[in-house]
Amino acid sequence: MLVLASFVLSLPLTVCIDPGHPSEVGEGTAGNNVSEIHIAWAVAKKLETILEQKHVRVVLTKHSENQFVKNMERSKIANDCNANLFVRLHCDSSNGSGFATYYPDRQGTVRGFTGPSPELLEKLGPIAKHFHASLHDGLKGFLKDNGLMSDIKTAVGSKQGALTGSIYSHVPVVLVEMCVLTNPKDESLVSSDAGQQRLAEALARATVSAISPDK
Repeated sequence: MLVLASFVLSLPLTVCIDPGHPSEVGEGTAGNNVSEIHIAWAVAKKLETILEQKHVRVVLTKHSENQFVKNMERSKIANDCNANLFVRLHCDSSNGSGFATYYPDRQGTVRGFTGPSPELLEKLGPIAKHFHASLHDGLKGFLKDNGLMSDIKTAVGSKQGALTGSIYSHVPVVLVEMCVLTNPKDESLVSSDAGQQRLAEALARATVSAISPDK
């Protein structure tokens, strides 16, 4: 198991963790034995513990695993706590394998609202690159790296220009597809407590790298 190096943050930071689904777009995907809702929640709680041990304030978008929260409301929670980073956790469904990071690199429009702002977009590229590079290091040899991509590469983003959670976000935001849950090997890796801890530790490192790259 990857051992998270000891680091202490000198500045108070806030991270909003968003365990994906259920939302207005459904309950997400599922493997043969476990659901996206469960994996996202389990990893989010482990990530919360790690970050709080490092004196990071953590705000979750849900209070329980199966709580229904619309994507606009998830962004509002991140905005209201003025998060330094809004980390959205999901699992993919495809014929492939591995993890990927998505971020908005252009504005999108949903229900007549356009976002994120040009000022936020300007900041997001470097933040997302720091985040994904660290995540790659933390998950090397564990899960295949499918890269850092624009929201436009997602099914929803291709229609709207960006993901709904990105459009409504006023704070830096990334979405991580932590694995392809329909791939039996990926499902097996992320279903174990050790696998979830590995993901959480890598995500913690990536989060700190993104919002405090000198650490």
